[in-house]
Amino acid sequence: MDQKSQFDAALRELRSGNVQAAAELSDQSLKLFPGDANFLCLSARANIALRNFSVAEKHIEEAIQLFPDFPLAHETLGDLLLVQGKIATARTAFETAMRLDPTRTVTHEKIDYAKRLERGIASESVNAATPGRMPYEKEVKKAREREKSGDPQAAEMIYRDILKKDPKHIEAGRLLAGIAAKNKRFRDAEVFLKHVLSNAPDYTRAWVDLVNVQREQDKLDDSLASARQVMRLAPDNAESHMVFASAIGMTGQHEEAIEAYEAALAMAPDKAGAICGMAHHQKTIGRQDEAIASYRRAIEVKPDHAEAYWSLANLKTFRFEDSEVAAMQALLGRGGLPAESRAQLHNALGLEFEARKDYAQAFTNFEKCNEARRPLESYDPVETEGTHDRLIELFSADFIARNKGVEQAGTTPILVVGLPRSGSTLIEQILASHSLVDGTHELGDLSRAVQSVRRQTKQRSRFPEALADIGIDDWRAIGAEYLRRTEIFRSGAPYFVDKNPNNFIYAGILKLALPNTKIINARRHPLDSCFGSFKQLFASGQPFTYDMTELAEYYLQYQRLMDHWHETLPGFVLDVQYEQVVADLDSQVRRILDFCGLPFEDACLRFHETERAVKTASSEQVRRPIYSSSVNLWRNYEPYIGDLVHILEPLLKHLSSADQPRELVEKAQVTAGNDGT
Repeated sequence: MDQKSQFDAALRELRSGNVQAAAELSDQSLKLFPGDANFLCLSARANIALRNFSVAEKHIEEAIQLFPDFPLAHETLGDLLLVQGKIATARTAFETAMRLDPTRTVTHEKIDYAKRLERGIASESVNAATPGRMPYEKEVKKAREREKSGDPQAAEMIYRDILKKDPKHIEAGRLLAGIAAKNKRFRDAEVFLKHVLSNAPDYTRAWVDLVNVQREQDKLDDSLASARQVMRLAPDNAESHMVFASAIGMTGQHEEAIEAYEAALAMAPDKAGAICGMAHHQKTIGRQDEAIASYRRAIEVKPDHAEAYWSLANLKTFRFEDSEVAAMQALLGRGGLPAESRAQLHNALGLEFEARKDYAQAFTNFEKCNEARRPLESYDPVETEGTHDRLIELFSADFIARNKGVEQAGTTPILVVGLPRSGSTLIEQILASHSLVDGTHELGDLSRAVQSVRRQTKQRSRFPEALADIGIDDWRAIGAEYLRRTEIFRSGAPYFVDKNPNNFIYAGILKLALPNTKIINARRHPLDSCFGSFKQLFASGQPFTYDMTELAEYYLQYQRLMDHWHETLPGFVLDVQYEQVVADLDSQVRRILDFCGLPFEDACLRFHETERAVKTASSEQVRRPIYSSSVNLWRNYEPYIGDLVHILEPLLKHLSSADQPRELVEKAQVTAGNDGT
């Protein structure tokens, strides 16, 4: 065959998918026609498809050296760089090719594709493959379709099959990580993404995904390091600054997060997500007026920004104007909103109507909020009861005595536990006002520390049975790992507060892992505690709070486990009743400090003057002096909370008649009358 016929034959093989044959024909032709630019580029394209990147690079370099103005050589270089995840440099190569031949349509398409990948930091709309450049394009497209149709398992099988044939396929690896992350398999997702980045270290989108999965695992230092890579690769992209802001904000550096959001907004002034994210940090550090202005600005640029409405209401001290209430109701009335947005708007309206003392309207909105949110949550009350059964069985007095270690010197954790909305933020703020105590927030590190040691000891049975056979050194390792993980949030004080309410299940573990721990159980009237949780839309977690029956049953399980800890660990847990703190702050503060081994400081009585970051829904409330308006708030909703009353009756009937629902008081009176007759 002549030179053109050989080229056409090799090109046909490449286009038909026979890339090995295309590579062989091109290489044979290069022996006959050395230095031919067309064959050099064709061979490079075939070798890109075969993942022979070094061979492809050699041919491209030769073509550009011999023919620096040959547009196809620069375009092929862009193809190679793109497949390697070097998006920015690939775009530059495509732009060079376009300048050399502005008429070539496919080059323009490749530039647009590279730009979409760069902008795709926060977008799922970017196609995973571009014709002629990415191997297994059809398979990737099919997998994406399976994902969108609700069959992630089929998509996962396709991605895994691609990676079996081509372990360095960066998009299959990244998309497989995405499926793992959606299924909360964050460790698996991190492994997949790190493998992708080992092959494509400049792939910005993969770094962004890694930031998110590391944050989900509370690997905050790692997440911040990954976010810095995003900034290095795409410093001119507003989304890069948003990613960095979210990562550095999680480490408690709120001022730096605000600065990063401001940088993003300098590039994209109307980006509602950045405005709202900045407002969250402004609220956390007490800059309430600025936060309100930012939330309203987010609504101004995006009128259906439900999260901003909810965040305003969640300040608890904020009141909407009538026009804002009407705007929220109009959004709900027009339909088509995602379930999460409907939940946020109904919750905001519920809190507003409560402040206006329209409790019927308030309850209706709280109920609709939870109806929208509950299907989005995964919660199994039977599993909760079973876990508590096994905790009580394992952590017997005998087991604790056999595994009990010596008191440990050094930093003393103070854990404030209980049910959400039971006054834990108030207790945390009182303690954080002490000169010897670091305030942190609701940390997830204790459960992570337990999981980490379980993995190291290769304990594969379920929790808590996996702890049955570990030794003293393993218990100490859990304590050491917890202290190590929380160090990022502390400033070196001898005490620190962790107010994650769910840590009440770990009291037995803490007694063995960190015997010097102080545990404070924040308690409140059961109906105030439960209804306070029912009307709170949590950003994440607490899945048991969106159904009144599940919530009441969870409260009974919580009480049962706390009773067990009091019995088996006498004196290890201090119950603090919210109503008593409100009624007699001085004596309760002294009682709390005495339990913790802390000297009395007057600043603890003036907790509302303490300047610190507070992340919870009570952040603005604890910046005010003590108030009693939240005591017996449940009375306003008594006609609507019959399910709570019925399930909690075994606990409620032991309260004084003044603290019982009228339904139970009347029931007791009828019973007493019948007994008298």
